[in-house]
This record gives sequence, structure tokens and C-alpha cells, in this order.
Amino acid sequence: MTDAYIYDALRSPRGKGRKDGALHEVTSLRLSAQILNAVKDRNGLEGHAVEDVIWGNVTQVGEQGGCLARSAVLASDLDQRIPGLSINRFCASGMEAVNLAANQVRGGAGRAYIAGGVEMMGRVPMGSDGAAIAVDPSLAMESYFVPQGISADIIATEYGFSRDDADALAVESQKRAAAAWEDGRFDKSIVAVRDINGLPILERDEYMRPGTDMQSLGGLKPAFKDMGETMPGFDAVALMKYPHLERINHIHHAGNSSGIVDGAAAVLIGNKAFGEAHGLTPRARIRATAKIGTDPTIMLTGPVPVTEKILKDSGMAISDIDLVEVNEAFASVVLRFMQAFDVDHDRVNVNGGAIAMGHPLGATGAIIIGTLLDELERSGKGVGLATLCIASGMGAATIIERL
Repeated sequence: MTDAYIYDALRSPRGKGRKDGALHEVTSLRLSAQILNAVKDRNGLEGHAVEDVIWGNVTQVGEQGGCLARSAVLASDLDQRIPGLSINRFCASGMEAVNLAANQVRGGAGRAYIAGGVEMMGRVPMGSDGAAIAVDPSLAMESYFVPQGISADIIATEYGFSRDDADALAVESQKRAAAAWEDGRFDKSIVAVRDINGLPILERDEYMRPGTDMQSLGGLKPAFKDMGETMPGFDAVALMKYPHLERINHIHHAGNSSGIVDGAAAVLIGNKAFGEAHGLTPRARIRATAKIGTDPTIMLTGPVPVTEKILKDSGMAISDIDLVEVNEAFASVVLRFMQAFDVDHDRVNVNGGAIAMGHPLGATGAIIIGTLLDELERSGKGVGLATLCIASGMGAATIIERL
């Protein structure tokens, strides 16, 4: 097998996914093209330099439909001979794009790829694609479908996490994200988003609330309590699936769940010959990738079994991992990961996560790989794991080694 290396990792700042968000005027196409241009320019990629652009996005309708990856290539300054592939593994789409590219390189199917993703959640609303898992009764009833927020609360109930546990993790995420920005830890990866005149629209993650504390979070109403207990009554569905639970403890709210945001990210992956041909120095080696299916009702526990799988497949132990990025889809997801592996929070999401900065669905997997790489370089540590929970019950993971 040929080694696959990361040569670069870039992302946009994350804008609030609302009509008054800084990126609301920017289409998925234009944001994708800007990120692709940044990869091209920063790495001197001329001509048919990469085999493909693999681009993740979750809600593939409207402006995000019609193979957005190929459209983004054509809208960018990349050579038109470079094709594009749009993929969807829900929240892990950006990571799956990276993993697929890495495994193509490792298998000899091309010397290099650009992989990543985009999601403009303020322009293309989550769920507007009418996913069968949620709307087709023949599947939804058979799989005991509940929304992700209910799933997060099921995790909290099953594994004993309190509202205070979740809120404390959220406060720490905000604190770490603010400190990371203040310390310039994201500077190497951030590509400012610009308008048609070249003027900056957004240069910094917009969603953060650094003044968050336990008191401010304490005043927030549980976001999924009503849909669980009254209409449409998803708690009853959950209790049919898990009869050993007496009730669902609803602990999640807007302050300890991931933010709805707009954003894009890209990773440049290639073999050794690609780097030599373009005068590029590899920053990391992708050591392993993994994905797995899990219980579709509790849904968000995937980071645990996929980490067990990737470690076993690689002949590694959790003690071999210096830093971990676990997507903060909901606080209970990260709490469960740390509980399962007895990992101290000092090794997990050291620069904050999606609770503080937001979760642009199709881009997040690529974002956390880039964040992990930057922090390995900054701290001088060697090996990192990035992992995400995934809608409908899946998990994905990537292990990288700093060079």
C-alpha cells in the first residue's frame, strides 16, 4: 500500500446559519469555489494536478444538489479536467471524503485528491431533503426513529449524564474556543470569505459566545422535552425500544448542542511522488480510517465502536493517541466517549468544538481533521484521532500521524 499524506488543510470561518448570518449571501457553490481556489493557490496546483475533488454535503437539494462537487470545480480556478464527486454520510460527509481520498491514494488510484465539504445551513435548511429514515413510515417505525436531540437525551439517560455535566462541557468548549482564537491557533487554516469585490465578509468564527457560564445556560429550556413528552411523543418510541429506562431525562438545549452554521473545508491529500512533483512537504500521514453502523435509535454512540474498530484494526490502544477530536454534536456524545475510554478531557477537543463554533454538517469532518493536525503541530505531539457520530446510527474515524 502507498502512504497517503496530508499536504494542506484549510477552512472558512463558520458563520451563523441564519438570515442575519455573515455568510447568508454566499451560496454553497461560491463558498466551495473559494476554498478550492485557496488550496490551489497556496499549493501551486496547475493543470490536472489532482485526480478528483471529493466533496461532502448532507442536504443535497436546491443549490447543494446536482453534484455540487463538479459545479464547484467549474466555478473555481481549477482545471476543468478535474472531475468532482459529491458524497453524503450525514455528519461525517467531510471526513468520509477525506478517508475515501486517502484510501484511493493508498490503493494507487491517482496521486492526489482535494477532499472536504460544505454546508450552508442558513440557506438550505437541515431536513429539507425529506430523508426516508424520517418520513417513510415503513422504515421510520421499523427502526424506531427519533430525532437526534432525543437520541442525545437517550444517551444522557442511559449513561448517567446530568444537565450540569452537559452544561459544564459546553462552558469549557466556549472557553477553549475563545482562547484558541485569541492565541491564533486557527490562523494557519482559516481562509477569509470575500465578496465579489474582494472585501472580507467573515474572518472569524461567528457563532461563539465566550461569555457563556453555568448561570446563563441554566436559564435555557430543554430543547427536546416537548417533542419527547407531548407532541409528537418521541419518548414513547424510545421507551418501546429501551424498556429498561423509566423515562428520558431531557438535558440538551441550544447552549450544550452544536450550533447551526455555514462553512466549508478542504484537505489536500497525496502520495510521496505528488509532493515531490509540486515541491510540497507532507504535514501528516493518514494511518487509518474506519466506519461502522450502530443502533439507529440511540444513533449518536458511533464514536465509541468506530474508535474500538480503528484501534483494533491498527493494532493500537487508546493510550497511543495523543489528541482526540470528537465532534460536539451534543454534549452527551463527548461525555460518553470520554467515559467509555476513560480519557481525560485535557486530551479531547483542546481548542473547543462544535458547541462553541458550530457544526456545518457536510464540512465538519474535514474541519476537525484540520484542527487536529494544526494542534499536533503546535503542541509537538505525534498521533491524533478524529471521530464523529452520524445520523441514523453510524460512526467514522481517522487516525493521523504528524510528520
